Amino acid sequence: MRSPISERSLIIESSDDEDTHSAAAAATIEKRHVHDEEEQGAGSDSDSSSSSSCATPRRGPCSPSSPYAQQWPQSYRQSIDILSSVQSPNLSFLGTPTLSRLSNSFLAVTDSFRSKTPEIVSNFIKPLLSPTTSDEQQQHEDTQKSSQYLLPSRKLSLQQIPEDQKQLVAGHEVSPYRNCSYTQGVMNGINVLCGVGILSTPYAIKQGGWIGLGILSLFALLAWYTGMLLRHCLDSKEGLETYPDIGHAAFGSTGRIVISIILYVELYACCIEYLILESDNLSKLFPTAHLTIGSLTLNSHVFFAILTTIIVMPTTWLRDLSCLSYISAGGVIASILVVICLSWVGVVDDVGFENKGTMLNLPGIPIALGLYGYCYSGHGVFPNIYSSLKNRNQFPSILFTCIGLSTVLYAGAAVMGYKMFGEATESQFTLNLPDNSVVSKVAVWTTVANPITKYALTIIPLAMSLEELLPSSQQKYWSIIMLRSALVVSTLLIALSVPFFGLVMALVGSLFAMLVTYILPCACYLAILKTKVGWHQIAACSFIIIVGVCCACLGTYSSLSKIIQNYT
Repeated sequence: MRSPISERSLIIESSDDEDTHSAAAAATIEKRHVHDEEEQGAGSDSDSSSSSSCATPRRGPCSPSSPYAQQWPQSYRQSIDILSSVQSPNLSFLGTPTLSRLSNSFLAVTDSFRSKTPEIVSNFIKPLLSPTTSDEQQQHEDTQKSSQYLLPSRKLSLQQIPEDQKQLVAGHEVSPYRNCSYTQGVMNGINVLCGVGILSTPYAIKQGGWIGLGILSLFALLAWYTGMLLRHCLDSKEGLETYPDIGHAAFGSTGRIVISIILYVELYACCIEYLILESDNLSKLFPTAHLTIGSLTLNSHVFFAILTTIIVMPTTWLRDLSCLSYISAGGVIASILVVICLSWVGVVDDVGFENKGTMLNLPGIPIALGLYGYCYSGHGVFPNIYSSLKNRNQFPSILFTCIGLSTVLYAGAAVMGYKMFGEATESQFTLNLPDNSVVSKVAVWTTVANPITKYALTIIPLAMSLEELLPSSQQKYWSIIMLRSALVVSTLLIALSVPFFGLVMALVGSLFAMLVTYILPCACYLAILKTKVGWHQIAACSFIIIVGVCCACLGTYSSLSKIIQNYT
C-alpha cells in the first residue's frame, strides 16, 4: 500500500526492496519523533488546530498481530470512508492501468488529500486514455512490484529497525484515521442517515397510520443502542476498525464474508433506488418527454432512467472521488431544504394540512416497518466514524445527535406530508407537490441532484471489493472500467424491471437494514463478549433480535408480495 502521506505510512514492497524501505522506515520513525517533539512544544492548542482533519493515524488495523488485515474485503475501510466523509475536491479519472496504482486514490480521506507529494499528484491527474507503448512497459514494471493495498504480498521486514521502535512501525503500517472532531462526526453521521428515505416517510404513515411515529421513535432508540454495541465490539479487541472486522471477530472468516456481502448488496440496492428516484422525479418535471428510435418508443420514465445512467457512469471511473464526496456532503442541506420546501407549499401555497388520517392501518404495517427501517441503515458506516474520532468518548453523544436530528427531520416530513396529501400520498412526497409552484420545482430539482453525486460513492465500495477478486492477469486498466460499467448497467436493468420506489425501499429496509442495524450488532456483541455480558444485556439483545427477525420476515414477505402483484 502506498499512502499519499509519506510521513504517516510505510510502504509494502517486494523482497528486492526490503533493505531500502527498512532504512526508509527508520528514517520515518526519526522524523516522526522530531515531529512529536515539536507538537509537544506547541501545547494543547494543537488539538483544536488539527480538528479539521480526519486522517491522523491511530492504532494500525494491519499490524502483524492483527488477523484482519489480509482478509477480503481489504478495501472496505477506505471506500466507506470516502462514502461517509467530507473531502477536499480533486478531480481525475482512472489514469493508471494496474490495480495497485488504482488503489492509491482511495487510501486517504478528508484533508489528507491536501498533502499529496508532487509525484502522487501527477499520478492523479492523468487522463482517461489508452496506454501507449511506454505506458505498457511501465505497466509491466508495475506488475512486478507488490506495493499494493488490495492485494498485498508480504510485510515489511523489521530486522533493521531497533526493537523499541518496532511497535511504532507496526502502528503506522497502514494509515488509519483518527482526527475527526465532534462536529465532523455529527455531519458525517447525518449525511449517511438523511438520504432518500426522508421522501417516503409520509407514505409510511399512509401505509401504517399515525402509530408509525411511535415505530419510528422505537427504531431510533434501538438504532442508538445497537450502535453502542458496535462500539463495544470495536473496543473488545485490537485491530477492529470496520463492520466486517467485527463479523470476523464474532464468527470468523465466514462471518466477515457474510456481513460484507450483506453490506455490499444493501449499497447496490441503494443505487437501484437512486435510478428509480431520478426516473420518477424527472418524469414529473418533463412528463411528455420521450425518445423514438425507429419503431421503438421510450416513455419518460425509461428515457430518464437511461439518461441518468449515462450521466453517472463516467463518475464511477474517477480515480479520486473526493470531489463527489465533497459535493454529496450537501445531502444534509438538501434534506433540510426539501423539508422546508414541503412546509412552504403547505403554509404559503395554501395546500393546507387538513387530512386527519387513521391511527392504525394494520394491513400496511409490514410495508411501514420496512420504510422506517430503511431510515436507520447507517450502521455499516458507524464503525468507520467511531474509528476516525479524535476523542472516542464523544461517540455516544455523536451517535445520539445524528439519530436524534435525523428522526426530527423524518418525523417532520412525515407529519407535514401526510397531513397535506392524505391517502393520495405517493411513495415520494415530491411527486405530490404542485406542478406550478416554484418552490416545488426547487424541491424536485434538489431531490434529482443529490443522488447523482452519491451514486458513484455508493457503488464504488462494491466495485473495489470485486476488483480484489480479479485474477492478477485481469487487473488491467480496461478490465476495471468494464467491471464498473457492468455494475452500473445492471442497476439500470433492475430499476427498469422493478420501478416501484416505495416497495423496493420497504424490501431493502426489511431484509437488509434489519440485519445490519438491529440483528447483527446484537449477535456479534453476544458472540464477542459472551463471557462479560450481564443477564440484562443478554435480555435486551435477545429482544432486539426477536423484533428485528419478526420485522424482517413480515416486511420482506409483504414487499415481495406487492411487487409480484404489480406484475399480475
